Amino acid sequence: MSLFSWLRPHRPGLDEHQQVRLAQLPTAGALGENTLRDQRWVVLDLETSGLNLNRDLVLSIGAVVIEDGAIDFSQQFERTLLRAHTKLSPSVLIHGLGPSAIAAGCDPAEALLDFMDFVGDSPLLAFHAPFDQHMLGRALKDSLGYRLAHPFLDVADLAPLLCPQAHIREAGLDDWIAHFNLQVGERHHASADALATAELMLILFSRARQQGLDSPALLQQRLSQWKRRKQAPSF
Repeated sequence: MSLFSWLRPHRPGLDEHQQVRLAQLPTAGALGENTLRDQRWVVLDLETSGLNLNRDLVLSIGAVVIEDGAIDFSQQFERTLLRAHTKLSPSVLIHGLGPSAIAAGCDPAEALLDFMDFVGDSPLLAFHAPFDQHMLGRALKDSLGYRLAHPFLDVADLAPLLCPQAHIREAGLDDWIAHFNLQVGERHHASADALATAELMLILFSRARQQGLDSPALLQQRLSQWKRRKQAPSF
């Protein structure tokens, strides 16, 4: 063994087929000037073993696609990941991910490769996106040695930005669903929450277009400005 081999980055033990799949994953670019309708979006929700960003694990991934201005029900993703010896928090059990479901899950590397194939080069949307972005990024690094570089937009920030008259800035997903009287059939597991988030996002895209924000890049720019103003000290 080389004296300096311990300095090399950790590379997960992927088989040859998995390494080929990993090498073929497309590179994500920055948000562009195309219209919101022309952009393919992947709406993501994760279930995790807890809320600790550095210790807990991704247990399931649910996602739907918004394309051509609508939810494309032919493009949906759902995987439960096999996580041996993982202690489940009470909230996970409430969401229906018991030990038997986890034991019957997919190999994490295969599930994550499947998901990134599904995502392609599309940007991602999630409610409280920083959590999902961090947890997904960590899972991809640990299982695949892959660096997540896809743009993420946070629906929890876009909603109050685009609907300031609602006066519910710190609201959860259920609050926004109630505000818009959305009829969602099921909640509190990854694929159902991703679908509910996508239904909310369709309303927000409509509000964005009404405000002249009809491109992903413009929407991201306005969101960044709004967050900077919100974080600026008041005197």
